[in-house]
Amino acid sequence: MGNWVVNYWFSVLFLATWLGLNVFLFVHAFLSYEKADKYFYTREILGLALAWAASARCLNFNSMLILLPVCRNLLSFLRGTCSFCRHALRKQLDHNLAFHKLVAYMICLHTAIHIIAHLFNFEHYSRSRWATDGSLASILSTLSQQERDEDSWINPIQSPNMTVEYVTFTSIAGVTGVIITIALVLIVTSAMEFIRRSYFEVFWYTHHIFIIYFIGLGIHGIGGIVRGQTEESLNESHPHRCAEFLEQWDDHDSHCKHPRFEGLPAESWKWILAPGILYIFERILRFYRSKQKVVITKVVMHPSKVLELQMSKHGFIMEVGQYIFVNFPSISYLEWHPFTLTSAPEEDFFSIHIRAVGDWTENLIRAFEQQHSPIPRIEVDGPFGTVSEDVFQYEVAVSVGAGIGVTPFASILKSIWYKFRHADHNLKTQTAGHAALNFDKATDILTGLKQKTSFGRPMWDNEFSTIANAHPKSVVGVFLCGPQTLAKSLSKRCHQYSSLDPRKVQFYFNKEDF
Repeated sequence: MGNWVVNYWFSVLFLATWLGLNVFLFVHAFLSYEKADKYFYTREILGLALAWAASARCLNFNSMLILLPVCRNLLSFLRGTCSFCRHALRKQLDHNLAFHKLVAYMICLHTAIHIIAHLFNFEHYSRSRWATDGSLASILSTLSQQERDEDSWINPIQSPNMTVEYVTFTSIAGVTGVIITIALVLIVTSAMEFIRRSYFEVFWYTHHIFIIYFIGLGIHGIGGIVRGQTEESLNESHPHRCAEFLEQWDDHDSHCKHPRFEGLPAESWKWILAPGILYIFERILRFYRSKQKVVITKVVMHPSKVLELQMSKHGFIMEVGQYIFVNFPSISYLEWHPFTLTSAPEEDFFSIHIRAVGDWTENLIRAFEQQHSPIPRIEVDGPFGTVSEDVFQYEVAVSVGAGIGVTPFASILKSIWYKFRHADHNLKTQTAGHAALNFDKATDILTGLKQKTSFGRPMWDNEFSTIANAHPKSVVGVFLCGPQTLAKSLSKRCHQYSSLDPRKVQFYFNKEDF
């Protein structure tokens, strides 16, 4: 079976497991609310809407997962040192941001279900509190007034004059629920492709509202608005035995007493505590590394508003295709932006190329163009691993870069040149394409190599067919740093031109994503 087929089915298995866990958690919690005796009286008031609020279990589960795909140090560790993470399993790490988005969508889905269910729940609470028909729901809703006891109430609307809005904005569960929802809406909308591309600052700052989201989620369940019968009350007044004798609950001789209730214990914090601590350590490590001194050794202004920075930093070790986060406090104290390293590991410096594509980059380039001004101070965090690290694992590699997306392959081409120059026998790659820009210079703008290519969109069917014929028994790694439309086209052709016979040519698609 071809490598891409193994990777595909591994991805399917991973997603199926994740979806299966969501289904299991929802069904398990749904049936608990719908069948458990402790919620017998709660169901009398709320009906089926109570069980649908069980989506909170899935909300907790996905909130536990949402931070893990952006723990970049953890992913780099798994990618680089875990032998079990080679091949198909390791490839799943390359989809970390895609999974991060999927988990976010699932959080939105279960948040919507949870909110809608509670809207119905509050409507039922209000209706039963106003009811005067002597039904079990109406009697249960007046228990707090009759008993004047904290353990007796089941309906949070404890008087006919109390409104749903009052309960929402005066209870812990209500207030935190509103805050969580607003935070989630802001986070998701600001992460839309258009916002991220055109107004990165809006995305960057708004996305950090996740801190408020997690704090609100952690304390959301403390209010305990949804209540169930206590174990002690179940033993002395089981609803199957006592519910039909509600008119005798006040009799001293009755074997059935008024049921006692308690709020459900807060659970969300248990789900998010461990990943929260892991993420905090991740941020501490990144903060520590970012404060280590970085020296800018060379600044080059290239055509088309491309700024090249060559730097040195004590203890900095990189691999081809990796990226770093950079911050210029004089431009923006809080903004960190990712840039692929364009230098080779064999060089005594590391470099990045920055193209002017927005306010932040425009201001940065303008600051370096001012000759009489001091060089802006830079902070660097990284490097972090990417899919391009695997380029030397293939005998044949096809590197495709669009626009500034050629930067990861500048590092690769330089490293190949150094390896050939020093006769590195560990290099598997037999052939290499060239990524370059067609400026009127003797050497390429990014790689410094003499060999360059010209502009023009390749005929992909011809390219893949030629490679397949030239390497009939090879595993070909196809690497892309570019737009999603190009990714779909290349992925399709990798499948199309891979042989069904695993002993023959196999194309393995890899997309750069950070």
